[in-house]
Amino acid sequence: MEEITFKILVADASHKSFSQEITDEMANSAKARGTGIAKRSIEYVETKMEEGKAVIALTGDGRWAGFCYIEAWGHGKYVANSGLIVSPEFRKYGLARKIKQEIFKLSRSKYPDSKIFGLTTGPAVMKINSELGYIPVSYADLTDDNEFWKGCQSCVNYEILMSKNRQNCLCTAMLYDPNAPKNKLAEMALRKDFNKRIKLFDRWVRLKKYVFLKLSNSKKSVMSIFI
Repeated sequence: MEEITFKILVADASHKSFSQEITDEMANSAKARGTGIAKRSIEYVETKMEEGKAVIALTGDGRWAGFCYIEAWGHGKYVANSGLIVSPEFRKYGLARKIKQEIFKLSRSKYPDSKIFGLTTGPAVMKINSELGYIPVSYADLTDDNEFWKGCQSCVNYEILMSKNRQNCLCTAMLYDPNAPKNKLAEMALRKDFNKRIKLFDRWVRLKKYVFLKLSNSKKSVMSIFI
């Protein structure tokens, strides 16, 4: 593998020229997985750049390599690091981890007292989150801000989410709480156990996807009988 250097920067208006490429890859990635990143418009991504609430990864020769942005919910009580995407050309360089680290630092800087949460179907992202101090939680521990959940409407699994009253879906919920009591030994043990069981989590996510999609398709089949 050739050695490539990356610059990971806080995005600004000068990076708008990459917004089309970023949103296209978000859509392509979600389509390829059949789940994951909800659709975002070019205008939305550019607004995040203008507000300084995104990080962008560029190669040494100026090519776009990765992106992630911050969303705040519940009047800033909750923060999400959303839309993590890496260009297919650069997915074997550990870039996702570096981007997550930088967007996490930016989130802590802008919202030091906020809980940072994420929804993901990817075991690799779950492992990165765990390294940053996130723990798996129930959906009830996330924001109840309706605007956040509206963002899931463009996801192919939105019907499943709503059928579960927003309490479960294919994604795994993870949360970092800066104000939680700190017990370093327990925290280290939890992360070690989570990392050790990442393959089990991956199998569980796939099983959940199989069960939810099977139930969803069964409901559609029943409905078609009465139409």
